[in-house]
Amino acid sequence: MTNSNSDDPIKFPRRKLIAGGGILGAAGLAAGCECGVPAGIENIGGAIRQRELKMVTTWPKDFPGLGTMAERTAQFITDMSGGAMSVRVFAAGELVPAFESFDAVSDGAADLYHGAEYYWVGKSPAFAYFTAVPFGMTTSEIMAWTEFGGGQQLWDELSAKFNIKPFAAGNTLNQSGGWFKREINSLEDMRGLKIRMPGLGGEVLRRIGASAVAISGGEIYQALQSGAIDATEWVGPWNDLAFGFYNEAKYYYNPGFHEPGAQLGVGLNLDLWNTLNSTEQAIIRGACQWANNLSVAEYMHHNAASLDQLVDEHGVELRDMPEDVLEAAAAASKEVLEETAEHDDLTRRIFESFKTSLSKSMAWNGVSEEAYMSARRKYISL
Repeated sequence: MTNSNSDDPIKFPRRKLIAGGGILGAAGLAAGCECGVPAGIENIGGAIRQRELKMVTTWPKDFPGLGTMAERTAQFITDMSGGAMSVRVFAAGELVPAFESFDAVSDGAADLYHGAEYYWVGKSPAFAYFTAVPFGMTTSEIMAWTEFGGGQQLWDELSAKFNIKPFAAGNTLNQSGGWFKREINSLEDMRGLKIRMPGLGGEVLRRIGASAVAISGGEIYQALQSGAIDATEWVGPWNDLAFGFYNEAKYYYNPGFHEPGAQLGVGLNLDLWNTLNSTEQAIIRGACQWANNLSVAEYMHHNAASLDQLVDEHGVELRDMPEDVLEAAAAASKEVLEETAEHDDLTRRIFESFKTSLSKSMAWNGVSEEAYMSARRKYISL
């Protein structure tokens, strides 16, 4: 498996897993939160049966962070089952196109996917909340909502309508505002600009005068190079460096309002999930949580190093997004989210749960993270 972390995955003897101790006990305990998990790890039991599972993804093969995050999740499942549950990963286009991953799993043509839930807004706009919405939750905030604030139960309810059982299995942290071929000095400069941005962020761009385009990651560079798009967001310095966007666009704008903490997901075919015994379910749940947590550290480390490389080696110009652009985007975001909430009762309940959790997180972050960051910038110079 292609993996940037030399310390993982670790091979675990199957006999230790079945005994309910070691890593299985830890995985079950880690999953013992208020997030739709069967009560208590004391119920874990059942032999791990031989299975060969197919995972489809929305990512290019072996792509740093995103592609390897899917590979890592699959490897964790394989290793934690002692090899009994073998997961084969198919990159975007190898088995099905990127945006057809959801349907492939829903219909049973594949067993599970790894992707971004906002790709499925055509099924329901509520899926966006489980990846990111404009001016929404940061990484720690969406993890808190999903695991402890009722988000997982709502996600389960939404996905079950499509025969899917979902889990968080990655996060790319705050995403950059994007790569632009020309300077953006005011809101007027956004008008008519063709920008790659999926999800509800794309709708916000349309409301402020830009032209949003939704294309998969593997198509972005060619579209930027050919002039089919004038600008693009992708993820952040690490992934953006790997795609070489700096060759086509020198202006790198921040902050990114559209994905303040993009959570990525694994979706299992629900019929398959219901055939798994509690031991097998605990392995998948634990593997996804492990992959989710590890990705946070991975992206923080690699984004910091890659930003230096973009600026120092490739002459990228860091720019602040103009205030009037952010102000217009914030106003449009509020409109889009409120309109989206009217789609159906479940979307309304997801919106209200999200909003309540975000309000509480913002209040706490105001006196914790934000206050500390402000003080550190003011008083510490490295």
